[in-house]
Amino acid sequence: MGAQWKAKGKALVADAKGRLFGKLVKEIIVAARAGADPAGNSRLRLAIEAARKASMPKDTLERAIKKGSGVAGDAVNYERVIYEGFAPHQVPVMVECLTDNVNRTAPEMRVCFRKGQMSAVAWDFDHVGMIEGEPEQAGADAELAAIEAGAQDFEPGEEEGQTLFLTDPSDLDAVAKALPGFGFKVLSVKLGYKAKNPVSMASLSPEAQEEVQAFLAGIENNDDVQNVFVGLVD
Repeated sequence: MGAQWKAKGKALVADAKGRLFGKLVKEIIVAARAGADPAGNSRLRLAIEAARKASMPKDTLERAIKKGSGVAGDAVNYERVIYEGFAPHQVPVMVECLTDNVNRTAPEMRVCFRKGQMSAVAWDFDHVGMIEGEPEQAGADAELAAIEAGAQDFEPGEEEGQTLFLTDPSDLDAVAKALPGFGFKVLSVKLGYKAKNPVSMASLSPEAQEEVQAFLAGIENNDDVQNVFVGLVD
């Protein structure tokens, strides 16, 4: 039993890594449309850094850049599509997809939302710039960095010790470039959605929490899904 459990565990890890690589490859391809040189393409540079952090093989990374820039002659065109609605228990969700076939993705998203409801919820989200950063110098102050770099707000990041800086969409690039000057290393930069009236996880029963988590896991597992923005707080 132990050996079988370990084998299954390895398979799950490999599957998760494969999905991560798939998302990173798409991001690199889309970013490379603006140029294959990371020195002059900040979005591509950050996508490459994320890929290297995830230990993506060099040849996979280089193929993605060539596909996006058209150098390889087999450029792939991904379309960015947003699907919106509610997870169980009226938790609002915005799902960002990168797809080469909307006719495939749309029905798959309808299936994902069966336990919830597809509905217009964009009105309950702010469109913002999101910058994940971590202190690069001892004593780096997130509040001071946010103010001086021009961010609108900041909050704890997903990982311990990290900070999520929120910006006006038009200020995203300028703030990302300014943060290193105030002691923060930029880990990722993207446009996203932040809920105005998030549902408190503590207000849901344990059973309801499991239902929401299962719903979100199902969406995350779709290969076309790039980012999921959920109106949920601890």
